[in-house]
Amino acid sequence: MSDSLQGKVAVVTGGGRGLGKAFALALGAEGARVAVASRKRADLDAVVDEARSLGIEAWARPTDVTDEASVDGLITESVDHFGQVDIMVNNSGVILTRPLVDLTLEEWDSIVDTNLRGVFLGCRAAGRHFIARGGGGKVINIASNYALKGYPWHAAYSASKAGVVGFTRSLAVEWARHDIQVNALAPGYTETDMSAAAMANEEFNDRILRTIPARRMGRPDEMAPWVVLLAGPASNFMTGEVVTVDGGQTVF
Repeated sequence: MSDSLQGKVAVVTGGGRGLGKAFALALGAEGARVAVASRKRADLDAVVDEARSLGIEAWARPTDVTDEASVDGLITESVDHFGQVDIMVNNSGVILTRPLVDLTLEEWDSIVDTNLRGVFLGCRAAGRHFIARGGGGKVINIASNYALKGYPWHAAYSASKAGVVGFTRSLAVEWARHDIQVNALAPGYTETDMSAAAMANEEFNDRILRTIPARRMGRPDEMAPWVVLLAGPASNFMTGEVVTVDGGQTVF
């Protein structure tokens, strides 16, 4: 375990699996105490057990990121448990592959509520704590390279993640005077539970890989170090940026 985040407390939404789990464990490996949140208690308990086996102080709270009271409670209870919150990673997200003409209003609302409303609620709850204590804090919002390049059958997902990018940049300017850095990570296709079903389709998998110059998907362990950097002192003069890690897909 390193000590670049020693004494810090990080909250990670969507922390029960996939990228969120990787982010939580990577932050903990750098010395942070970690609060993980998602809807499923069983997933959270498994992450906490793994974290503790690695010597990481971890705690979990089931949270619905679309619900105002649930997100506010996550920050309040994290502060009660650890004494503070210093890093907020808004990672919870959902994706749906569907032609726009077949997309229902309920499906659109579900994607936008989780991916964009959830980021707003997480930022607001954490920001209130940061500002009330006198400033200082790190916010990392998980966007996507879908926010930066057009992909068919993902209009709702792309719109929600583009909203995260615009929101991040605006908030970075608003909170800079409080010494709060707000940045975003935009991963490309990554080997997680969320991508597994789509990539199991051989035709779809081959078509996607042809659009990635690296000719492979990324791994969670290749994304997590960027969250560590954005959470730590190396990014103290960096705010409003979007870090894209996608094997060259966006620029191809």
